[in-house]
Amino acid sequence: MEISYLEWNQGEKPLLLLHGMADNALVWSSLGDYLAANYHIVAPDMRGHGESSKPERDYSFESAIADLETLMDKLGWSAAHIVSHSWTGKLAAIWARQNPKRLRSITLVDPIFIWKMPKFLKLTFPLLYSVLPFLKSMGPFATYEEAEQKIRQLSQYKNWSSIQQQVFQTGIEQKPDRSWGSKFTIAARDGIFDAVMQVPGFITPIDIPALFIQPEKGVNRQNWQIQPYKTNLKNLTLKKVPGNHWPFLTKPEEFNQTVAEFLAEQK
Repeated sequence: MEISYLEWNQGEKPLLLLHGMADNALVWSSLGDYLAANYHIVAPDMRGHGESSKPERDYSFESAIADLETLMDKLGWSAAHIVSHSWTGKLAAIWARQNPKRLRSITLVDPIFIWKMPKFLKLTFPLLYSVLPFLKSMGPFATYEEAEQKIRQLSQYKNWSSIQQQVFQTGIEQKPDRSWGSKFTIAARDGIFDAVMQVPGFITPIDIPALFIQPEKGVNRQNWQIQPYKTNLKNLTLKKVPGNHWPFLTKPEEFNQTVAEFLAEQK
């Protein structure tokens, strides 16, 4: 299993940045640059994404966590601060429960699907695949130009900044049939959804320092959505930021400052 990653190696404090489903490590470019002086930062492409290995099966949380612990061991890190987005927010909560000594803090950026999902919801997954905006980036597209035109309409790319353009260009490839599509694989999509459905994020309280970042136009807008985090994260800071589900792409200045302030408070 090969994990590709970006690295900022100016500072010393270990910091791991985990992207969400269908994204790649480059989404953290702005945050990495912002924090580089004080941290040793690594942003991996999760398995099934970007330039990392893309197995046909095994997208369990256990395997993803094992990938990250192997990477940390390679880097010589006994523990690290974790910033996680969307699906990897649930991964961070599970990791904090299973092996808390590896995590100094967890930052959850608009996390999703924290509970175990009812089995009947699996029947709706094909419908979800067709309507969830971020999965529309998978393609296929007849040409590169068509891919760019359609992806620029998605909410995470609405500013079309230089970083957003780089994220798009890094995450797309031409397929053997000459069409264009995401490097994120269908096997990874299906496997991650299965894992998300089967494994609860919270079983017992978690004491690790945690930051919940709530974008004003994110998916966590109601109190009932945030209550499980307030109940189970015993050392929780909640911060609201502007932007949508991808505040690090759409409102990076405010997002970067929020993360930096929380991390600065940790020992």
